Amino acid sequence: MMTQLVGLWESVQDFIHTGGNVLYVVAVVLFIMWFLMLERYWYVSAVFPKIKKDIIVRWDARADTTSWYAHKIRDTWISEATNDLDQRMLLIKTLVAMCPLVGLLGTVTGMIAVFDIMATQGTGNPRTMAAGISMATIPTMAGMVAALSGLFFSSRLETKVKREKADLVDSLPHH
Repeated sequence: MMTQLVGLWESVQDFIHTGGNVLYVVAVVLFIMWFLMLERYWYVSAVFPKIKKDIIVRWDARADTTSWYAHKIRDTWISEATNDLDQRMLLIKTLVAMCPLVGLLGTVTGMIAVFDIMATQGTGNPRTMAAGISMATIPTMAGMVAALSGLFFSSRLETKVKREKADLVDSLPHH
């Protein structure tokens, strides 16, 4: 088991060495993105149902649910709950969109390395040029994979948030 972990760690280090330091940036963006998505999923699945239940109980306990004032209170509660649901969703979408762009930064730095090698050593050494080309393609691939992993989950999360908003509105009837 330990040798497998050591082998896995060495493979990751080789991958990062081949892809360049931009892979660290991709990893940080990926970590933050997934941390925020998991936090939002936990909020929507575990915390918000209790908040929604509390709002419904408070609304049902009101003697007045038909006046203009009552409707403004209802709208305020819905608005506050909606704001809480929407927290960090824009940041998550931004991080998903940033992943390929950070990968493209790796492409640019890798191509600069290739051109630097060509300028100093000429085009006669394909092995040194191949390292720069690897440094150019691996971060792009890593950024795309990171974005794809976040795209599916964030769209599912967004659908869940929209459903919860609609469910809350439907649970607080106008009289």
